[in-house]
Amino acid sequence: MKAIKMSRGLATRLLFEAQKQPETEVCGFVGTRDGEPVELYPVANVAADPAREFDMDPAQQIDALRRMREAGQTMGAIYHSHPSAPPEPSVADLDGLGYPDALYLIISLNIKGVLEMRAWQRQDRSMIERQLKIMD
Repeated sequence: MKAIKMSRGLATRLLFEAQKQPETEVCGFVGTRDGEPVELYPVANVAADPAREFDMDPAQQIDALRRMREAGQTMGAIYHSHPSAPPEPSVADLDGLGYPDALYLIISLNIKGVLEMRAWQRQDRSMIERQLKIMD
């Protein structure tokens, strides 16, 4: 599989979204055009325990997908943050995969000076890591 390329500007915006609510798993979609990530669509986390899991607000999901379509984009990735865990899929993440073809971007705030973001793709009943390349 080839690397997922993302502009530094979009990666910075994703990291900023995660930092705005460091105690909560923030979440949303990344819209793509011609397979390239181009825009963020934050969606409220309505999970019962948002510090440990995410559940996207259904109405906001529909609105985000509509706005993507209107902008000529497709949903290429789902992002969420882990406030105190590494950027690896949790059991809850694996159980909640509602978009099997989407890329999953996980941002870790469990850091020592450096934010970390990794990309994952569903393969059968597990997740495999995809190389994420940040472009200048």
